[in-house]
Amino acid sequence: MGLRTSLISGVVAVLALGAAGTVSAAELRVGFIPVIGVAQLFVIEGEGWDRQAGITISPTQFESGPAMISALASGTLDAYYGGIGPLMVAQTKGLDVRVVAADAVGEMAVVARGPLAALATGEAAAALKAFAAQEKRPARIASQPSGSVPDTVLRYWLTTMIKADPATYEVVGMGIEQTQQALLAGAVDAASVREPTLTLVQERDAAAKVLAIGNQMMPDQPGSVLALTGDFIRRDPAMAERLVALHVRATDLLNRNPEQAARHLQKGLGKGLVPVEVFRRALVSPASNFIADPGRIRVATGVMQEFQLRLGVLKVPADLDRLFDGSIYSAARTAK
Repeated sequence: MGLRTSLISGVVAVLALGAAGTVSAAELRVGFIPVIGVAQLFVIEGEGWDRQAGITISPTQFESGPAMISALASGTLDAYYGGIGPLMVAQTKGLDVRVVAADAVGEMAVVARGPLAALATGEAAAALKAFAAQEKRPARIASQPSGSVPDTVLRYWLTTMIKADPATYEVVGMGIEQTQQALLAGAVDAASVREPTLTLVQERDAAAKVLAIGNQMMPDQPGSVLALTGDFIRRDPAMAERLVALHVRATDLLNRNPEQAARHLQKGLGKGLVPVEVFRRALVSPASNFIADPGRIRVATGVMQEFQLRLGVLKVPADLDRLFDGSIYSAARTAK
């Protein structure tokens, strides 16, 4: 039996327990960031797999990972669907939280509008320099707060990948929805974004230009992850395994059938207000690369951590061996 067949069979077996009524329904308090990178959550809910597995998901939306960390620390969340950056910061401050699955890699993109987009005909650093000379000010680039994945990856791209002159840009931190609004309103010149914002901006402004995306910003860039509190894992290890099994199944559907997944995202992420075609396009975007194995992002997370230490976002390194817990993924993958 091949790995893929064994994996799917294991997931089906886990789900069958819930369908047979031997798994009692229990609440799972989930925080999430409203981006395509956490699409697995909406697929699980949309397909009804959570209910079949005896899980009642209670979702709460947050505008940034750092904001969600506060809720995790207060004990009001069991699960975290968001960027890995804030989890490293939280772990160094004593929060017991474990990355049990990856969601996606290479999510980030920098998209420009207005004069900066018009000047971006070659190297991005040259475009920033030309903009600063023409407009007599640095380009304003929106991102999420310090410590978040968007902010960290943006600064890595600016300083390490293209070595832009610091005098030619200014990074402005804000929430995800505010980032999109500021970019579309012309309040900033560019933004570090994920899907579906990237697709929405390009749809509304044909002159918008992508300055960098995915590996161009940070090779094998770790992005959104599924994390669980240590307390929840100890309290209900069986539910933790069922959740990761569903996450793996959702990852498979996202990669195999984006048309079907788009309908769930329109309802859960777009609240029915954004056309389903936007989500379909976002799911096949170069910025949408869905994975589940947490081991896939372990090395790149170390690179991100080293950079956060340079930035001063991290004062001491996180214990990545403790932060990453691949045992639940392995158990879910081999469930019989």
